[in-house]
Amino acid sequence: MKQAVTGIISGALMLAASQALAADEVTLQLKWVTQAQFAGYYVAKDKGFYEEEDLDVEIKPGGPDIAPVQVLAGGGADVMVDWLPSALAAREKGVPVVNIAQPFARSGLTMVCRKETGIEKPEDFKGKTLGTWFFGNEYPLYSWLSKLNLPRDGSADGVTIQKIGFNVDPLLQKQADCITAMTYNEYWQVIDAGLGEDDIVVFNYTDEGVATLEDGLYVLEDKLKDPAFADRMTRFVKASMKGWQWARENPDEAAMIVLDNDATGAQTEKHQKRMMGEIAKLLGDSATLDEAAYKQTVETLLQGGSDPVITKEPEGAFTHEITEKAM
Repeated sequence: MKQAVTGIISGALMLAASQALAADEVTLQLKWVTQAQFAGYYVAKDKGFYEEEDLDVEIKPGGPDIAPVQVLAGGGADVMVDWLPSALAAREKGVPVVNIAQPFARSGLTMVCRKETGIEKPEDFKGKTLGTWFFGNEYPLYSWLSKLNLPRDGSADGVTIQKIGFNVDPLLQKQADCITAMTYNEYWQVIDAGLGEDDIVVFNYTDEGVATLEDGLYVLEDKLKDPAFADRMTRFVKASMKGWQWARENPDEAAMIVLDNDATGAQTEKHQKRMMGEIAKLLGDSATLDEAAYKQTVETLLQGGSDPVITKEPEGAFTHEITEKAM
């Protein structure tokens, strides 16, 4: 009997100890499918950087039918990767998302068109069909079209918007004259599919003066009021940026880590290594959101004439509190 009681006490003590040592759980919702675009987070998990910060991180891939804002608002994630236009639009509509870190300092968004369509400049989009992703990804394009005074009504004086998936088939099959494409992903899919650089015209959002911030980290505003949650996010950002730094210094190895985490088996070594090389060009030296780039994004989104992405200057849409503690 004495041995049984001792065993029960010992087991209880071990359970209590294990619970005390249990890592804090964090769920990250990605903006897109598993690929090198998110290498820093996969590296941080693989290399134990999250574990070093006493975190147990679950990384949830995205996809064409997954809206990170909806997942975050519904409690399916603690933090999400999203573009600033999507986040600001959601905030204005009542979902109080806040940017806590901005690993990506530059935009990788482009518009790729078939040269045979006769498109030589953005004004030539008139009367054409433009393919774009939705769930918040469409906002930079909508803002640009507003700046060009091109309505999205499918008229001869406007453009037709086509919802596309995460492939470039609409351009290859001539269902769309142009498609949105990232410098690190869809652009190379077009090239690999057989269209040469002489067959396409590429408009870079940065060159056109309509670039917006991409791939920031966002949480719900009210959760930041909880010191324990803010502490978790501080440790999460610290470990994530350590992962991004490692990925930038070891791009090929980082790409292989991403491949190891691709449950679909759809990604290839060649494409992921090339993607990581392009992603490295977009990363900033710090996780802190650059306020000048933020203001440029806001100004771009407000310049929508009668149909702007946001209608007023946002308030409280970002905080430096987390990055200041993390870095």
